[in-house]
Amino acid sequence: MLLLFSYYTHLYAQKVTCKLQDKKLDEISGLGCSKKNPNILWMHNDSGDGSYVFGINDSTGKLVATLNYSREVRDCEDMAMDYKDNSIYIGDIGDNNAKRKYIAIYKMSEPALSYKEKKQQIAVNASALYLKYPDGPRDAETLMIDPVEKLLYIVSKREDSVSVYTAPLNYKSNDTITLKRMCRLHFNGFGFSKWITAGDISADGTQILLKNYTNVYYWKRKNHEPVWQTMQRKPVELPYTMEKQGEAICFTPNGMGYFTTSEGKAQPVYYYEAPKQSAQ
Repeated sequence: MLLLFSYYTHLYAQKVTCKLQDKKLDEISGLGCSKKNPNILWMHNDSGDGSYVFGINDSTGKLVATLNYSREVRDCEDMAMDYKDNSIYIGDIGDNNAKRKYIAIYKMSEPALSYKEKKQQIAVNASALYLKYPDGPRDAETLMIDPVEKLLYIVSKREDSVSVYTAPLNYKSNDTITLKRMCRLHFNGFGFSKWITAGDISADGTQILLKNYTNVYYWKRKNHEPVWQTMQRKPVELPYTMEKQGEAICFTPNGMGYFTTSEGKAQPVYYYEAPKQSAQ
């Protein structure tokens, strides 16, 4: 079967939009692009940090706001944005030794920021969803929201063939739910370089990204097929500037581009144009 890449004949624009300026931003693992607050990127550190979400200016890299959702977190590894109600979801889903009985998702409403104030400190309430894997504990660093079927997606990290799980997006605070395992995905590569470290679904549900330490993978959804079915097709590998330890990716609200950044101090934030069409 011939796979055509005719829509990738142009070079995608890639640029460094800023470098992270605050020393607190040293282990960024989750990334989300605000629609409510223009030019703001939300991000968080992974294990070792508290329950904080940082808002930075996407052109200067300066810290604008810190949200504190006052939860005892263990290893937050990814975030997802729900633009329908301007919510931020934080995935406390890291589990390096695969021993956690439950993982957690925290949902909070995105506040409106004051651009006159510097380094705002904002307390926010967060509802919790507790999740259990149907096939035993595992490490994960990818949390995504499918706005079409209203599902949370989690993709495991470390297996040779990673697993894809779902849970309802609509839940009651403090619910405990067993995830549904939908499929497995295999990516070429060796060792830790192939571990899946981040992902995102565009706000209209038509585009999907997954990344590891060396590649960014892209799918175009056909009609309203389930995301897990879309990801079983062969992905297109998008241009990617290798980062120090790249564990964060997110679409812009309009789906026309995406951002990436890495763990480490004073790391650059990259912007890429998204593909214009779909490969068949």
